[in-house]
Amino acid sequence: MGKSNDNSRRKFIKNAATGALFATVTPGILSAEPIAAPTILPADAKGANDRIRVAVLGINGRGKSHISEIMGLSKKANVEVAALCDPDMVILQERAKEFQKKYGKEVAIEQDFRKTYDDKSIDAVALATPNHWHALQTIWACQAGKDVYVEKPATHNIYEGKKMIEAAYKYNRIVQHGVQLRSSKAIQEAIKHLEDGLIGRVYMARGLVYRWRPDIGDQGISKVPEGLDYDLWTGPAPMRPFSRNLVHYNWHWHWNYGNGDVGNQGIHETDLCMWGLGVNELPERITSMGGKFLWDDCKEVPEIQTSVYHYPKQKKIIQFEVRNWCTNLEDGAGVGNIFYGDKGYLVVKGYGTYATYLGKDREPGPSRSEDGELTLHFENWFDAIRARDMSIQNGPVQTGHLSSSLAHLGNISYRLGRQLEFDPVAERFVGEGESEANSMLSRNYRAPYILPEIV
Repeated sequence: MGKSNDNSRRKFIKNAATGALFATVTPGILSAEPIAAPTILPADAKGANDRIRVAVLGINGRGKSHISEIMGLSKKANVEVAALCDPDMVILQERAKEFQKKYGKEVAIEQDFRKTYDDKSIDAVALATPNHWHALQTIWACQAGKDVYVEKPATHNIYEGKKMIEAAYKYNRIVQHGVQLRSSKAIQEAIKHLEDGLIGRVYMARGLVYRWRPDIGDQGISKVPEGLDYDLWTGPAPMRPFSRNLVHYNWHWHWNYGNGDVGNQGIHETDLCMWGLGVNELPERITSMGGKFLWDDCKEVPEIQTSVYHYPKQKKIIQFEVRNWCTNLEDGAGVGNIFYGDKGYLVVKGYGTYATYLGKDREPGPSRSEDGELTLHFENWFDAIRARDMSIQNGPVQTGHLSSSLAHLGNISYRLGRQLEFDPVAERFVGEGESEANSMLSRNYRAPYILPEIV
């Protein structure tokens, strides 16, 4: 990690400690009391010879990568996957067999993750569950004394991000957000170029999510499959009749559980947009539009979405594009970012690759491509756990709040069909008639899956 990036991360934590990221927002209530923010946590650190035992929650999709990455670091970082949790017992049993075959040992399985949280032998949890579970599972884990790796997006709504930050600091837990680009050596180098002025004054970032998302049809209502605890899967969301259009992946495209592609793949890019622009707060003006132009299926989220986030005081702007079918690339980037300065531009292509183009003639500048960012991101999490030091994290809990909230702001503007004005300090919509927008900062939680107050 370069000195410039290290200083930027510590400045980010310091800004959080001043209260800029800690104003507690409850619908209808605003408390701007800063939260105490130590960066060095109490001395319950694991020694080098103490194995860190991790439970992986959600093992149908991304969780499989969590298992392989953690077990791949088993010797180097002295860690292990000690338990697998999923509300689908059929998948649990399949993964346990795969684990036994690949690693030559058994792994504990548990359908109800809350029982795993009660297990004192589990040190940390890695969350690859649906979006609507991320914040609550993170907060409960912090309360149970577990450190957390939470997949993107860290939250399902803006209010949850405040509660996650409060929980991480109150219970002294290392919460790492799964934006692994922050651990990429190539992308760290790219950000340093931006900070050092390679492309001049950086005034605009463009985020791209061009993914192939086909028609999912409408399978309607059906019987809950054997082995699935659908009540637990639904958790804090409203209870709806079971549909195979929800479980196990297409929940991404329904508002009760997912946040569309800007809140799915897009979180890597919203995070990088803010990082590269050097903004550590949310925008003041947001507008988003789009819709469903391709398929007559049961998706609720837009297939095509264009969002603009304006920072008038900083004279900076973020453009964000979601497309999910046939489209062009932009200088080779289909999933990635483009940063514009007054002396050139920088393109991030996917993971771990960047290129620069300088001046009117677009002369090629520095570039780099390097893999392995996910492994490095997990390794960084384990390093922070052992040191009990938030300041060395590449993806601290604050990044989870900000990058996820940027996506949520765009979605709120899209769903309401109008431009919104936002106070980035109070984190509230402002102006007449914004009670509807402010009501979308949080959600109604279904008992007993209630987001706790952190006092």
